[in-house]
Amino acid sequence: MGNRVVVKVKFLKIEAKRKLKLYKVQYYLKNIIPLLIIFLAPDLNGQTLKKAERQAIWEQIAPYFSPPDLYKNDFGGYRSPLNFYDGSPVKTKQDWTTRRQEILKKWHGLMGEWPAFIENQKIEILETIRKEGYTQHRIRFNWTPTEKTTGYLSVPDGKGKKPAVITVFYEPETAIGVGGAPFRDFALQLTRRGFVTLSIGTTDATKAQTYSIYYPSIENATVQPLSMLGYAAANAWYVVAALPEVDAKRIGIMGHSFGGKWAMFASCLFDKFACAVWSDPGIVFDEKRENVNYWEPWYLGYHPKPWRKSGVISVDNPAKGLYPQMVREGFDLHELHALMAPRPFLVSGGSEDPVERWVPLNHTVKVNKLLGQDSRVAMTNRPAHSPNADSNEKAYLFLEYFLK
Repeated sequence: MGNRVVVKVKFLKIEAKRKLKLYKVQYYLKNIIPLLIIFLAPDLNGQTLKKAERQAIWEQIAPYFSPPDLYKNDFGGYRSPLNFYDGSPVKTKQDWTTRRQEILKKWHGLMGEWPAFIENQKIEILETIRKEGYTQHRIRFNWTPTEKTTGYLSVPDGKGKKPAVITVFYEPETAIGVGGAPFRDFALQLTRRGFVTLSIGTTDATKAQTYSIYYPSIENATVQPLSMLGYAAANAWYVVAALPEVDAKRIGIMGHSFGGKWAMFASCLFDKFACAVWSDPGIVFDEKRENVNYWEPWYLGYHPKPWRKSGVISVDNPAKGLYPQMVREGFDLHELHALMAPRPFLVSGGSEDPVERWVPLNHTVKVNKLLGQDSRVAMTNRPAHSPNADSNEKAYLFLEYFLK
């Protein structure tokens, strides 16, 4: 009898120890290991953000998603995107899906239909240079069915899928920090923050003072040049999305001035861009401002040569081509902005996009509300046209928040 009691006691002690060990294992799996993963895991060279980091970024950019009280709920005289062209209202999310397609069809019909996308790109690597923390490739690819372009692909060190940003400007060197004006090295700064970047530009066209892409030829373009730039950026998206280092769902686009117009048209007309930054492009038609010059033949006013003299519209120097027709028929670029919804975008406003541009932006805010979304439209403001350290920091934080 005594031996049986001793055996039973030993068994109970062993069972108690086993349960205690099991409890400890379960406790560590449930409570300690997740904390270790959060606090000790590497950040993959800045590719992902921890919750606290994301919250800290949001606190810095959140104020820019609301207009000043003076402009809240001010929609100006712009035609509402939430009305079909026949005047009937958009009431539901499904209505908006139909309306969005109506806007796209109308604008492509006016500007000219895009050729088929070049989805399976054959990239030529012309040069590879090892930089501090990343590798830079000079590459060539087809951005239209008939033309190739050369750009700079920069890939940060580190494993795992990374977010990416395509930067657009007159030439691709400025954005990678070569010979450009201050605070326009967008691609370089974003690469240092862990983004794969592709910098592209219109080098040859800029040298010829034509600034854009003309398809199929400059003598007989069938697509407005600014729309064709959007198409070229869409083909660049397919280049970046195919890279093994890139998460195709996290690709944005950014540009300043001419590049801001380009980035705006690309992101609005091609919905695979996850978000966008438009730096002072002039986000709506404004014939009082020479730099908001959508009437020029290399933007939306294409007409056969000889071209009108560059500059503001006057009696002696009228606008030609599509642009004056669009103005007569009540079109403006706020309809394109609405195509971004619910994707987020930031207007990095300067002299051409002052704070009162919230009036047209309010229309896209309203579209997002219909879709059950807020904090999708943002604007920062500075006095000058050129970007500066502060405006760029806000833009980079915006891209980090929405792409990382």
